[in-house]
Amino acid sequence: MHTSTAPRVSICLPTFQRNERLRAVLEDLVHQERLPDQVVVVDNDPGGGARAIVDECRAAGAPFRIDYDIQPIPNIALTRNRTFELATGEWTAFIDDDERAPKEWLRNLLEAAEEFHADGVLSPVEPQVPETAPAWIRRGRFYDFPHQPEGAEVPYQGMRFGNVLLRAECLRAEQGPFDIRHGLMAGEDVDMLVRLARKGAKIVWSEKAPVYEPIEPKRLSLHWLLMRALSGGQAFARYTVTGGFRPIGFLGCCLFFLRALVQMLVAAGIASVAWIFGWHHGVAWLIKTSANFGKLTVIWGWRYVAYARPT
Repeated sequence: MHTSTAPRVSICLPTFQRNERLRAVLEDLVHQERLPDQVVVVDNDPGGGARAIVDECRAAGAPFRIDYDIQPIPNIALTRNRTFELATGEWTAFIDDDERAPKEWLRNLLEAAEEFHADGVLSPVEPQVPETAPAWIRRGRFYDFPHQPEGAEVPYQGMRFGNVLLRAECLRAEQGPFDIRHGLMAGEDVDMLVRLARKGAKIVWSEKAPVYEPIEPKRLSLHWLLMRALSGGQAFARYTVTGGFRPIGFLGCCLFFLRALVQMLVAAGIASVAWIFGWHHGVAWLIKTSANFGKLTVIWGWRYVAYARPT
């Protein structure tokens, strides 16, 4: 148990129709070595399907305050914003409803922030691919994200969400803080983190506070991998050509798209022969092809709506 002089910490946890996974991560938070002061669960399901899970955790004697609310509009940025509106801590940790947090997770995040005098800490999200997954998926390591040196300031293009601790006063200075224009697509997290960093926030990497993500069966497919790559390519291109990473002129935009075209054609060519050396090699190059195609689609304004729901 932390002392009363320790900084207050809120954990923000948006959720949508993952009740069993939400139950699991709430159980993880109950067993943290450094308990949070508050957990905020915001349900993006208009029917409030997660309320029973939150009530169950409260009734079991959760050693922290749990705030629950519903944000009914399909928009991940709006949902994240609502979690932060309800957060009261000096530090805010964000975790997804499909992740698992080891008991030392929050303690290690806070210790990294103190050690490196940081305003934010990013840590790994380690995928857990089931043994039943196709062999080419297990060999390909398609769900891994790049790691960085301990304590290194995270470069703009290395920003991502899923496991992050941020100083609340930095977030409160930002409008939103998540931009709702990105709420049905990918990129609202990168946009917010880059804005913080550009205004002087020190955001560092720590290997010591990983969370684990059991990969859902519906994501164990070539289609899902290709659409994720396309969505990521679109988000990266939109943010690049609008000057999100750094100022870029007309010539810079032209060179960016020309490079994407060349990279797409090269990747497609290699993909056509890489199958000889194993399916996972062919898929890896198809993913590169899809990502670069996603960049090019920004030219004519097509947007893949990753968080769309059937009406």
